[in-house]
Amino acid sequence: MDTRPPFDFVKLPAARSTKPRGNGRTMMIDDGLPLGYVADLMDIASDYVDLAKVKTGTARLYTREKLRAKLALYKQADVRSFLGGQFHEYILATQGESALPRFYDEALSLGFETIEISDNVVPLTPQQRVAQIRAAVATGLTVFGEVGSKETLNDPNLLVQQAHDCFDAGAELVLVEAAELVENGKLRTDTIELLMRQLDMTRVMIELPGPWIAEVRSCDIESMKKTLIAVLGPDVNLANVSAATLIDTEAARVGLGTAGPGTINH
Repeated sequence: MDTRPPFDFVKLPAARSTKPRGNGRTMMIDDGLPLGYVADLMDIASDYVDLAKVKTGTARLYTREKLRAKLALYKQADVRSFLGGQFHEYILATQGESALPRFYDEALSLGFETIEISDNVVPLTPQQRVAQIRAAVATGLTVFGEVGSKETLNDPNLLVQQAHDCFDAGAELVLVEAAELVENGKLRTDTIELLMRQLDMTRVMIELPGPWIAEVRSCDIESMKKTLIAVLGPDVNLANVSAATLIDTEAARVGLGTAGPGTINH
């Protein structure tokens, strides 16, 4: 059997890392993907995805057996699954902080090793953010902190401070809410440049916007993706990539996508 890649005379750029990656990670959104879809997707595209976010509170809508089966599929493919931060916010809003330890214990018992802590729609004080991250880490969970709001544009300096708070509290990664990076459908390049100056971008994931953000179209998402790769290079950490565009996103990273080969010179 010929095991060479198709068109193996086309060399991929050395600047693009391979798994396991310390940078250049792709985070995919799982908003209820069927098990068969996940199995087939991991079979064809697992080399190009590092993290899978089980979106919002969708984990509550599976059977235990099916949820565990899904997490096992990701683990077999060396893809790290985690609970989206808005589920944490929902527990906090409806049951209070006293219910969070039960949430952490249940996450661990189901097979999650990582959760996201955010305040997209339920605001946290800096003290609450730090305390909640530390409490989750103390249970044995890894925490990704998310900064920014889905509803208002904040001072970019606030995003930087929130990111530092997350890191100081023990968060492994920080995700920057996509809504903070887009204004009138366009990328806020000044915010991106500030993040690059003030933060270790190997520990920061830039979220792509989606249809949940007003005035964002599919072409705007693609434009932002191309711009981020052009500015930060093929090893930019990208979050909120749709399952259907995993391979296409990797093609953009290595210069094989619609933006052409210009991205490979970093």
